[in-house]
Amino acid sequence: MSEMRHNWTKEEILEIYNKPFMELLYEAATVHRLHHDPNTVQVSTLLSIKTGGCSEDCGYCPQAARYHTDVEGNDLMSVPQVKAQALRAKEGGSSRVCMGAAWRNVKDGEEFDQVLEMVRTINKLDMEVCCTLGMVTENQAKRLAEAGLYAYNHNLDSSEEYYKEVISTRGYQDRLDTIDNVRKTNVTVCSGGIIGMGENIEDRAGMLVALSTLNPQPESTPINALVAVEGTPLEDQEPVSIWDMVRMVATTRIVMPETQVRLSAGRTQMTREGQAMCFFAGANSIFAGDKLLTTPNPDVNEDMKMFELLGMKPQKPFTKKVQPQTVEAQDSQIEALGEKPRWTRPEHKIERNEAARALRKQD
Repeated sequence: MSEMRHNWTKEEILEIYNKPFMELLYEAATVHRLHHDPNTVQVSTLLSIKTGGCSEDCGYCPQAARYHTDVEGNDLMSVPQVKAQALRAKEGGSSRVCMGAAWRNVKDGEEFDQVLEMVRTINKLDMEVCCTLGMVTENQAKRLAEAGLYAYNHNLDSSEEYYKEVISTRGYQDRLDTIDNVRKTNVTVCSGGIIGMGENIEDRAGMLVALSTLNPQPESTPINALVAVEGTPLEDQEPVSIWDMVRMVATTRIVMPETQVRLSAGRTQMTREGQAMCFFAGANSIFAGDKLLTTPNPDVNEDMKMFELLGMKPQKPFTKKVQPQTVEAQDSQIEALGEKPRWTRPEHKIERNEAARALRKQD
């Protein structure tokens, strides 16, 4: 039951996902207790350090410049601004800060140097530092590692087949290549996806095949429920049910026993009871704070009240892996290469994405 495997098939994962609900919960909870403290939850704060204006066409994302949403863009935050937010997050119980920038990929230059300084600053606060900045090259990943990065997030979003129904401006293999570049360093990998985008159960299983067959498996896996934002191509999607969410969490726990499964976007649509079922099924990480980049999230005080009710406690930083050492910029041994990688642009047409883009042009 607790065997670490990297050869899961879609058929096997579907069989787990479709088990009678109580059997699925019991198996997932059993696996969870074999590998984790069931009363401990890792708390992360997601901070948008550069918002809006993204050139991608991800159908779920309000930060895409081509869609008409109410997201206000902002330039890259300053290092002191980020430090202040990190201290606030630490005071609120977070052990990790994940910094997100609405970039297609990292580009060498002043802005990336500024992000590296943010990484150094937060690591010195004895907090885990995660970044989600789009695609990265091997050299860029090494520079992040040298600065003290703990984790890099790059979600697969869905199965490779359904991915093409959501995004046309980047390829699935680019996501896998980015994860591979991060794996060439000592930085841990955070990778998961979104359910409720119109995919079927086979697509959910396909995403878990892609994640679970990575060797090693991601150290953390966010499971997001789509938050449908007006103006995006997926604005009319119905909220995913709590039963589907629990099944997805439980299945992820069984096929990825050592991974920290993060209950991510969509928690505002869940009751405390629903979230408790997710924790019982193997979720042991959340994003805290009033926003997840641009979408709403439960108040951190409400989360702490929920933990108190459930008898859970926040996980201390660097519990799973020792704190990285920070190399100061002036002592860096890794030079910027000024790379211009040829990340793919499939550019096939997705009808609903094109329709949302056309509405944007009319305004």
